[in-house]
Amino acid sequence: QVQLAESGGGLVQPGDSLRLSCAASDDYTFSMSAMGWFRQVPGKEREFVAAISRRGGNIVYGDSVKGRFTISRDNDRNTLYLQMNNLNAEDTAVYYCATRWALVSTNASDYDYWGQGTHVTVSS
Repeated sequence: QVQLAESGGGLVQPGDSLRLSCAASDDYTFSMSAMGWFRQVPGKEREFVAAISRRGGNIVYGDSVKGRFTISRDNDRNTLYLQMNNLNAEDTAVYYCATRWALVSTNASDYDYWGQGTHVTVSS
């Protein structure tokens, strides 16, 4: 079974940048799977942030992060990344990475495995 572990969250000020990482435990699964980032705040549904195909040729972003966030992956390191620039208070959330055995999707229910999440707080 795939295990995903997010890291890189923290407290930053508006306008700052952060890079999140998601390390996968299963080498074969990671390189053959689409990956996604989602975020969630208390009381709200999980929101799609970005997704990337298994070789990185297809990338999709949520409207609220387009132009500010960049998703990437390193299949040799079994690691997914999310570079977040120009952060604002609305980006405050728990960020989750997820994987699925198919094409990229913006729907959280399509993903098979999830990490535990990493907290991102943007505040002055």
